[in-house]
Amino acid sequence: METLLPARALTFCLTSILLLLCNASLMFEAGAAEPSIADLVESFWSSTAENSASLSGQLKEASSDISVLYQALQEGPRYRSDVPTGQQESARVAADGTRFPYVFLVPESYDPAKMYPVEFMLHGGVSRPEWEPGGGWWRRGFDSLKREDRIVVVPASWSNAFWWHENQAENLPAILHILKASYNIDENRVSLTGISDGGTGAYFFAFKQPTPWATFLPYIGHPGVLRNPQIGGYRLYFENLMSRPLYIVNGENDRLYPASSVEPFIDILEEAGVDHIWRVIPEGEHNTSWLPDEMDSIENFKQDNPRNALPGNLMWVADRVDKFNRNSWVRIDELSQTPGLIEVTREDNEIKVVARGVSKFTLLLNPEEVDFSKSISVNVNGVNILREHVAQNADTLLFWANKDRDRSMLFTAELNLEVSE
Repeated sequence: METLLPARALTFCLTSILLLLCNASLMFEAGAAEPSIADLVESFWSSTAENSASLSGQLKEASSDISVLYQALQEGPRYRSDVPTGQQESARVAADGTRFPYVFLVPESYDPAKMYPVEFMLHGGVSRPEWEPGGGWWRRGFDSLKREDRIVVVPASWSNAFWWHENQAENLPAILHILKASYNIDENRVSLTGISDGGTGAYFFAFKQPTPWATFLPYIGHPGVLRNPQIGGYRLYFENLMSRPLYIVNGENDRLYPASSVEPFIDILEEAGVDHIWRVIPEGEHNTSWLPDEMDSIENFKQDNPRNALPGNLMWVADRVDKFNRNSWVRIDELSQTPGLIEVTREDNEIKVVARGVSKFTLLLNPEEVDFSKSISVNVNGVNILREHVAQNADTLLFWANKDRDRSMLFTAELNLEVSE
């Protein structure tokens, strides 16, 4: 199969695979000691989601109880130092064969003992043909994006993979998961920045899929593009913007999206109480010449807004349940009308739910947020539907750890609940 990996990165990947195979061989030779939890956790986090599922049984057997397993997963692996640094190009191949190229920039001084913020940069001009290998699709080069304090990811978008297409909704989190397998990433400081069409893409993820991200920074874009039936046709629910802050920049004289055309959207953000900053660049056009002047404010915004992975208050609106139906520890599973809204408040072991148009939903529970030694109460629309002790489950813990690849967002119990009519 053709690959877009450069020789250095390909050598790294092959070496990693050989090391894993050698380690596995040594572990399971006749008479060899059973692998420790630390060894298994390292293999679990450093493998792909598809491959790590096979390690779940071994992890369950190696841990004496679920609290030991939880702590081991939360501590994570011992990250390696011999990973590629500097500018790297790779590609993710989706199940349907679509190739999604991306460049990632790793600090030359990368230290595996440190947790690194990650910034995704979404480019504009998505109506171009599919990008060719070689990184030339990023027209300005990557030198200006290199930082020693973070990992920067520059994925590609084109005419068959707009940022707001469903294939990109799958792709960007998948790229993040790939990087988490090799690099010590701070899961609560992953930001999504977009320029022009990329800014519109940042709005898309804020409205539809916010869980992995800490902040959204849409520059010279317009959320109204997402409503265009010819290229998106999405219904936008402002309740879905309540859990993540936005840093929005528009130019006064932008020929495509002047600030005046975005202002009605900003007014709704103000009325809804959505956490945001809106910068209007006086006489600004459709470019980012203003960026150096804004940089200090932007960096302060990111620093001041780490993700709260398990907030006590959540709201979500969904018009489908096959995707775009989850926010952190709450998922809408079945609708009685479209759209459906769910608002959840958790205070210790008391969980209150307001559900409109939702007939089934799931609550994911974390042992640092609820006390499993006591009963858990769930009230829906003023009616108590559950008050009992809930058992923690290693299969649940490993399933969601494998799915989310997130050390700061682990769940040991899953409540699948119905709304009484």
